[in-house]
Amino acid sequence: MVASKKRRHLSVWTAASFVIASMIGTGVFTSLGYQLVDIQSIFPLIMLWVIGGIIALCGALSYSELATIYPRSGGEYHLLSVIIHPSIGFAAGIVSATVGFTAPSVLASIAFGNYLSPLIPFIDPRIIALIVIISIHYLHMTNIRWGIIFQDSFTLIKIGLILFFIIFGFFVETNEQISIVPATGDIKIILSPEFAISLIWVSYAYTGWNSSVYIAGEIEKPKVNIPKSMIIATMFVTVLYLLLNYIFLYTTPVDLMIGKVEVGYIAGKQIFGHFGGKLISLGISILLLSTVSSYIYIGPRIMHAMGEDHKILGILSSKNASGIPIKSFWIQLVISIIFILTSTFEQVLLYAGISLIITTVFSVIALFVLRITEPNLKRTYKVVGFPITPILYLILNGWILHYSFQRAFSESLIGCVIFLIGVALYFISTKLGGK
Repeated sequence: MVASKKRRHLSVWTAASFVIASMIGTGVFTSLGYQLVDIQSIFPLIMLWVIGGIIALCGALSYSELATIYPRSGGEYHLLSVIIHPSIGFAAGIVSATVGFTAPSVLASIAFGNYLSPLIPFIDPRIIALIVIISIHYLHMTNIRWGIIFQDSFTLIKIGLILFFIIFGFFVETNEQISIVPATGDIKIILSPEFAISLIWVSYAYTGWNSSVYIAGEIEKPKVNIPKSMIIATMFVTVLYLLLNYIFLYTTPVDLMIGKVEVGYIAGKQIFGHFGGKLISLGISILLLSTVSSYIYIGPRIMHAMGEDHKILGILSSKNASGIPIKSFWIQLVISIIFILTSTFEQVLLYAGISLIITTVFSVIALFVLRITEPNLKRTYKVVGFPITPILYLILNGWILHYSFQRAFSESLIGCVIFLIGVALYFISTKLGGK
């Protein structure tokens, strides 16, 4: 019993802070620029974030039922292995361990470098990204307590900075004349392939709504705190996203943001002036640190769970005296460095976004499978609005994937191939080393 209490050391606030920190990061401060390439009408742009929030909330509600039944760390890897088949779970684990958590931490660190570059233009942003990745890995590899303090503190700072940005944005002297009322042709835009493709960027920005399930084995009172942390955090972040994107459009001419990564910095200059924009750029850099931290903390927990279950990956199951899966951290660090040195920002984002959509779709399907195969299983939490809630999640993500194959075929194919490689590796590993 003592060991169990020690193992479950994360409060509902810390769990929620991981969800918030994972969600609020690179996506919301970069994706609007890419959306504006194809869509300039205000109502569809705002609806992107409304629909993204609905998708995330439907996902959080669906995952809550699964995670309270099987409250072990590992996320989709554990859930799909138990409910559908170990090969599907293994593939989800491979996706999570590579593009699922490593890629977002790399994207946030690259964005950190880009936002910091106006203050230190003489240093390559990729060098800054490498320093951030290595430093935060070192922090979480050496001390759990200080890692959690860092996570909680920087999440609070992140929320404070975003609220500061939003409030001052409403009082800007010169603003854009925009309206969120639908205009002629807006419905056609919302039903277009371009809108569906933009939802990939938005879905990536909402990535992290399920973070609690990856660390379920460390959360206190998991049957209560896992749903609470995901649902409350997802609703909170959705409101922030809507306000933040409205402020971007309210304060900044569209022409200045089209195709640009550093949207937050550009809007910051419009609100606070050139010098103030640099300070905002520094502030956004700081808030991205909690995003990098959350993904770095969670990723090795998935590898560790896989190492416990598969002999061929047994090296990943070891922990040091402090209970830290140290070898998994080293592998994640190496993958992160490779991503930083070899891939472009947009490539990494598309691979990660599409691969994560596929794994979450399988997990929501698993909810229906479990309802059929285990109808009498004790459920302390049941999905609100079942079966409409999970069906809506599947329909919206199916719509995104359909158009992603039409308009971004190679990236979509690679996302699927990564998942299929995971399935193949499961059968190879079981044949070679067993379970």
